[in-house]
Amino acid sequence: MARSLENEYDVVMPDARGHGNSGTPLHGYRYDDHAADVIGLIRGLELTAPVLMGHSMGGMTAAVVASLASKIIRGVILIDPTFLSPQRQREVCDSDVAEQHRLLLTQDKHNVLAQIRSRHTRRSPEIVELIASARLLTRMSAFDVLTPPNPEYHQLVSTIDVPILFVIGDAGVVSLETARELQSLNSRIRVELIQDAGHGVQYDQPKRFEAVIRPFLTSVVTALSGV
Repeated sequence: MARSLENEYDVVMPDARGHGNSGTPLHGYRYDDHAADVIGLIRGLELTAPVLMGHSMGGMTAAVVASLASKIIRGVILIDPTFLSPQRQREVCDSDVAEQHRLLLTQDKHNVLAQIRSRHTRRSPEIVELIASARLLTRMSAFDVLTPPNPEYHQLVSTIDVPILFVIGDAGVVSLETARELQSLNSRIRVELIQDAGHGVQYDQPKRFEAVIRPFLTSVVTALSGV
């Protein structure tokens, strides 16, 4: 997606704290912390009204940013964000997801690649390689974000005052029913459901994903320029 867009747009892809090449402070892994980092990045780079795009944890982070700082962005793309009920948040926090990652960090990349390939047979070899590399660069501190409560997403969405593209898969985290409910709270939401896709909708159906992203980007850029 980044390669596809880079000739027309400036693409900025930050690593969240505790991920990739970013630092790993002792504290500060809640969504408000991640959102403050993004707002600081926008201001630090002096970006003029960027469009935010975030997936999963990044989707929730983008929603928080958009609710707090709509005046410094022009639109937001939420890709199956972690909009979970309080009960589901507790279930995820109490699950073995963090322990599974701890074990993953003890393995070499070859084994991690094999595991991801076996679980996601439809994903391209390049995507599998990138996901494996990213997971091996995700520190345990990053899992603090799983500690409830998450920001209340109904309230978040209702306060966003820029165009919102909500992209979900038919087998993802956020159901179409929930997306429609949120759409009733904010008329600026456009919902796109991509079939045969799970939580990693952009990995499972990259061409369909691009087909729904591009018109939204064009529309918000055109609206801002007055063309």
